[in-house]
Amino acid sequence: MKNITKSIPLLNIPDVPLTGITQEHLPLADIVKDIALMKDGGAAIVLESTSLNFGLLSEREQEAVVAAFAGLINSLSFSIQILIKTQRKDVSKYLHQIDAQIPKIQTPKLKKLMEGYKVFIADTIKKKNVLGKRFFIIIPFSPFELGLKAKSIINISKPAQTLPYTKDYVLKKAIVSLYPKRDHLIRQAGRLGLKMRQLSAEELSLLFYETYNPNPEIFKVRKEEENETSSPTPHP
Repeated sequence: MKNITKSIPLLNIPDVPLTGITQEHLPLADIVKDIALMKDGGAAIVLESTSLNFGLLSEREQEAVVAAFAGLINSLSFSIQILIKTQRKDVSKYLHQIDAQIPKIQTPKLKKLMEGYKVFIADTIKKKNVLGKRFFIIIPFSPFELGLKAKSIINISKPAQTLPYTKDYVLKKAIVSLYPKRDHLIRQAGRLGLKMRQLSAEELSLLFYETYNPNPEIFKVRKEEENETSSPTPHP
């Protein structure tokens, strides 16, 4: 039995604990002055945009919005990324606020309306999940704008672990490139009736955390929706 064990290399591997940190596998190096710095020398600014209910607009208003959006797209001389984040909303706090306000209402009819409104919200939550959407515009800064040469085929699979230059140098170059693009997008979004704002360092950190640590409830919601879609419709 001992000879068999020695002939199998896998059984001779020492039991050494694996060491490593998650940050080694992330492209993010740091967040400085509300700008995300990447390990390869790139950077990015993230803008959050308000939403617009296109379906509630009149025909003329819809045509104006489409024309303004076409103007925004045609005015871009740089690349952008659009991120839509869907989250399940927790309305339990809202229901608690309604409960707290109902005893303060003096008018009987208004009080009855509030109670009915609370029942309506509770029934809606039971029948359908309440989802919220957030819209982000990402403006990237390419590391090639620093004058870096393209990676060789051998080094493509090896992610960078440190910045190729100092943070101050990369940040200075990124600000010169990204700020005019950010201001241009904010102006163009105003023509659409949208408001954009740059995420702060704290908000960026939270966005990265939620991206790499998704809420398991979202997967549960998606699974329930898939089951409802795939389930056969009963015949009378």
